[in-house]
Amino acid sequence: MSWWQVNADTLAKSRFVVSPLAEATASLKALERGTAAYPDERIWLDAHLPAYRARQADDPLTALLVRAALGRTWNATFLTPTPTGEGEQAFEDELTRIRETPPETARTDLTVSSGGPLPDRLCRSDLPERAADLLEWVWTQTVLPYWPRRRRIIEADVIGRTMQLSQGGWITALEDMRTGMRWLGESRLQVTAHDSPPRELSGAQLMFVPVTPRQSWVSWESHRYAVVYPCSGTLADTGQAPVPEPLRALLGSARASVLVLLDTPKSTTQLVALTGQGLGSVGRHLKILLGAHLVRRRRAGRSVLYYRTAVGEALLEAQESG
Repeated sequence: MSWWQVNADTLAKSRFVVSPLAEATASLKALERGTAAYPDERIWLDAHLPAYRARQADDPLTALLVRAALGRTWNATFLTPTPTGEGEQAFEDELTRIRETPPETARTDLTVSSGGPLPDRLCRSDLPERAADLLEWVWTQTVLPYWPRRRRIIEADVIGRTMQLSQGGWITALEDMRTGMRWLGESRLQVTAHDSPPRELSGAQLMFVPVTPRQSWVSWESHRYAVVYPCSGTLADTGQAPVPEPLRALLGSARASVLVLLDTPKSTTQLVALTGQGLGSVGRHLKILLGAHLVRRRRAGRSVLYYRTAVGEALLEAQESG
């Protein structure tokens, strides 16, 4: 296993970061593997996988580059640069870091990720440019059209993690973040089940970067460390929560979608992020649902969480049973 020594100061100063490049890279990994982790991702893959495979078939050199870069246990480091932590950067600015990678650095990274000597076809100087061009295509064609909704899901995940942190501390917030990661005690954070030397993070900047595809990795650069992790399954699969037509007719589309999303307790801010509705609109819907005894609320730290009552659950169950 691999673990990081994370002291209290580093953990206290850690932060969540939104990275469009990480979202594009996670989407590239999903396209390359071609398997869906949840229904919405299956719909997305069905829409974009044929075009991705056609592009790779037309450019076999880049296809070979991607296979070498996305290794079984490690990604080519130049392909997954660690965020700067200076707020959300524009995708183009993040991509520049890949495009400007020295060719010899890219070849060295690919040797590590592929686990052996590079094929002669990859011993060339334009590998960073090719990787950047592919990621730009993935972003423009397969991510950007969905980015407003994906960003809301990411923001909702951050809110949920922050709530977990306030209720159960870092152990609770970290343990289900990514497969193979858990708190070991004595300031040790296991980040992966694969063996690699431990790293000391005292004085470093630690970032957690959520993405919507079910992909995950860790990266570091100088004094910056990042854990890229998938948004929780509940959030990742509720961007377009199905609302039964009779329920839509009864409550109205916007209010019904709020009720459907309350399968697990959520704050008003989370509901705003997930539905795309305004804060005032969500507040009015919750007030009516509270008055109808379809939802209840409880305080959790500084947040107020809303959840369905037995009556609300019965209403949803009646829709599902027809």
